[in-house]
Amino acid sequence: MADVKKELVKMLNRALELEHAARIQYLAHAELIKGEKAEKITERLKEIASDEQKHEEKFRNLIGNYLGGEPSMSLAETHRAKSLKDILDVNLKGEKDAIDFYKQIYQKVLDSKKELQYEFETLEHEIRHVITDEQEHVVELSLLLGL
Repeated sequence: MADVKKELVKMLNRALELEHAARIQYLAHAELIKGEKAEKITERLKEIASDEQKHEEKFRNLIGNYLGGEPSMSLAETHRAKSLKDILDVNLKGEKDAIDFYKQIYQKVLDSKKELQYEFETLEHEIRHVITDEQEHVVELSLLLGL
């Protein structure tokens, strides 16, 4: 496996671990929401968790089928929160951190176009799509926080 592919497998495995942790965290946090707006917020957190699961699937596919690597089965760190504000804050930070990291992966793909002759377009498309979803999550969480 070429060095660039090894590096991308490593980066995408980290991304996979972040998505796995985010999904579990959103589902756990959704069960903690109480109050008059709980149903709407719980539903939204579960929808975001579903998006994170789709991102996991994309990353596994890229790692295993396009880059010839082995998808990670590990989990990144999760963060506890109890109050609604803390739940939204911790997840908003997580989304922003993920975007920052995924943009690094995206740039690596762009910089490696020549070496990724048969993988480039799919990698570029899928990673850009995940970044777009995460940016949507930032907007949604910010709206829930009233920012």
